[in-house]
Amino acid sequence: MTQESIKIVIPMAGWGTRMRPHTWSKPKPLVSVAGKTSLEHLMDMFKTLPDLNNAEFIFIVGPYLGELQVPSFIKENYPNLKAHYVVQHEMKGQSHALWLAREYLKGPMIMCFSDTLMETDFSFLAREEADGVAWVMPVEDPRRFGVAEKGADGWVTRFIEKPQSLDNNLVVVGCYYIKDSDQLLAAIDDQMARGVMLKNEYFMTDAISIMIEGGAKVRTESIGTWLDTGTIEATLDTNKVLLEKNKEASKYTGTQVKVIEPSVIDPSAIISNSTIGPYASIGANCKIENAQITESIIEPDCEIKDAALTRSLIGKQAKIKGRGDGHIMKLNVGDTSSIEL
Repeated sequence: MTQESIKIVIPMAGWGTRMRPHTWSKPKPLVSVAGKTSLEHLMDMFKTLPDLNNAEFIFIVGPYLGELQVPSFIKENYPNLKAHYVVQHEMKGQSHALWLAREYLKGPMIMCFSDTLMETDFSFLAREEADGVAWVMPVEDPRRFGVAEKGADGWVTRFIEKPQSLDNNLVVVGCYYIKDSDQLLAAIDDQMARGVMLKNEYFMTDAISIMIEGGAKVRTESIGTWLDTGTIEATLDTNKVLLEKNKEASKYTGTQVKVIEPSVIDPSAIISNSTIGPYASIGANCKIENAQITESIIEPDCEIKDAALTRSLIGKQAKIKGRGDGHIMKLNVGDTSSIEL
């Protein structure tokens, strides 16, 4: 790796429409999963990065919610982080987001989408000689993703965004390493000049394909675990997987509380006469009484009484009062909402 500090770019400016109603009041990366926000899980991924202490993070945020909430969240939770913020007012895609951040890009960089959680060890980047690396994983149906096409020599020949065929299922999971940011920015300039777009967005895969046309050597790095927090159902599934992988028994004790592992309960929660779990995440300062909660995410400061919930995502400061008859409900409730049955 060069002496230049690595830049880690995290685009998170999208509207998060598939995560409504939660993204009406906060950016998608600040939605909880398995006891932490998605953004905190993403930041944990970089702990194996060489020379992490000198890394600079560049957050591409959306206007209003992202612009207001992400910087304050980072300052509170990562006070020593070298961070820059760029606002993407127009949703013109991944390459456009990077182009907006060009003043901060020099030397090696990683770009990782905010809803991509994966298991990898970044320590190999200290020895990496390729011009670029794309993390990939085979999936059954690659048609809603981008795929990497490789030649006989093993190098990537091009990327295909949202392929029509099932023949190549080597999906790019949303994380890339680029040895020289200037090389990528030059390719993005070329991409924009050519108007290489899909559905009015500039995709990163097309920019890297232009790099390859110019002689860049790009390879793939395979992973076995790729988790998604882009939709409600995917977030609940990811919650289950993360809780299963971190099977530390909940140390919570309360009045007539049964905890079924794996679950995570913030110690500040007040719970009585309830069954929690399996696969339940209970946030800070929640008050839960006479409830049954399974496979659900309950964000901080919620009040839940006389309710049986499964596959539910309950936003911050929400209040749920059920009928107390054991009827199981599947709810998707935004921040500060109130439901009484």
